[in-house]
Amino acid sequence: MTKLSVNINKIATIRNARGGNIPNVLKVAQDCEKFGAEGITVHPRPDGRHIRYQDVLDLSRSVTTEFNIEGYPSLEFIDLIIKTKPRQVTLVPDAPEAITSNAGWNVKESFSQLSEIVESFKGIGVRTSIFVGTDLQNIEYAAKTGADRIELYTEPYATLYPKGKEKAVAPFVEAANLAKKLGMGVNAGHDLSLENLKFLHQSIPFLDEVSIGHALICDALYLGLENTIKEYKRCLIHNS
Repeated sequence: MTKLSVNINKIATIRNARGGNIPNVLKVAQDCEKFGAEGITVHPRPDGRHIRYQDVLDLSRSVTTEFNIEGYPSLEFIDLIIKTKPRQVTLVPDAPEAITSNAGWNVKESFSQLSEIVESFKGIGVRTSIFVGTDLQNIEYAAKTGADRIELYTEPYATLYPKGKEKAVAPFVEAANLAKKLGMGVNAGHDLSLENLKFLHQSIPFLDEVSIGHALICDALYLGLENTIKEYKRCLIHNS
């Protein structure tokens, strides 16, 4: 079964726009779990413009499903992971000022750095996933780091989907199959939506997890959070 992990960064963005604690990030995370999400994802950034490090510490004590923390492995981020020990950490190559993730790792270029970090996190019992594109050699290097999973950066799929879904998904199927052959789990995330998620899942039915934030929170403005989570989970039902 493919798990749905809800990225709640946008909830923190709304809260931070006015100060105070509305909406309450912890309450929203708990509601997502209550409504059926199998995980909560956050991506703290150094400037604290959405999820803050204190949010991560608070969530680590309240999330009862899988807690996935994304981020660039700076010294501060590594220390945060050691303190919170989430179920999963997803390593992304973002610069501190990046608005959102816009590329996967060049794993060959960062191999020593990533291998050392993966070994460190695995030593404290944290599953490690490396954010990558669909380049096959890159995935082979990701496997050599010892990482448990890759997360496929799916923005190119989402962009091409309206023009031809079969062509759009083909490189992701090939990449996922290679990762599976190499013994890695496969996650996916970025720009997935109610429009394109079902076909991706049908094409890669062994996906372990999808992490979705922006589109899901936008849909919740119209459908409500509970109904939105149910709709996304329907996209992840086999043979639906």
